[in-house]
Amino acid sequence: MFNGFSSRTIDFMWELRFNNNREWFLEHKEVYQAEFQVPMKALAAAVFEGVNKACPDRGFISKVSRIYKDARRIKDGEPYRDHLWFSIERPSEEWTSTPVFWFELSPDHWSCGLGYYQAKPMTMAKLRARIDKSPKAFETLIAPLAAQDYFFLEGAEYARKKQAPTPKTAPWYNKKSFALMHTQPHDAELFSPEFVKKLVDNFTFLMPLYDYFVTLDADPDVQF
Repeated sequence: MFNGFSSRTIDFMWELRFNNNREWFLEHKEVYQAEFQVPMKALAAAVFEGVNKACPDRGFISKVSRIYKDARRIKDGEPYRDHLWFSIERPSEEWTSTPVFWFELSPDHWSCGLGYYQAKPMTMAKLRARIDKSPKAFETLIAPLAAQDYFFLEGAEYARKKQAPTPKTAPWYNKKSFALMHTQPHDAELFSPEFVKKLVDNFTFLMPLYDYFVTLDADPDVQF
């Protein structure tokens, strides 16, 4: 059961950021497990259950990140992450190029959202083809986003702008990859069991967009 993170969670992340070495981590491993790993796994399990209840039959799985960096990718001499995240997604051999929901906790902020780590160029070409085919349908899909100021569209854009069919579709049309993201400093809800409902409500709000994006790869290939 998730009972909220604690001030000790935040203290551990900051201390790890400034003491990112094996000796310090081993001395504080029990703190990591009790104050960071256990509540993160509990939060992931509770949100996963809530999302599946609100939006069943999606075939979701949940993953919680490891604090240990891949030894092959340690270039800064720091073997540990000072942040953790969990994702809710469909099983995939290429998770970086499929849409996922995520929550991430860092020393100075937390974030959540829906998006791609790095969408394939063909996926984005298929998105543009769908928008070209029915721009009004896509505008209807994204209309709820215009009525809120919580999630923002993020992602690198093409240097040479592509001509979108309508002004409202242009921000999406020119993305190389994208995420709908909310980021904010730590708040009181983070330390409360009620944080579960907050994330479930956030992901449920974004579910119609997930259902749209997750089917893109099944579309016929297009030229781009």
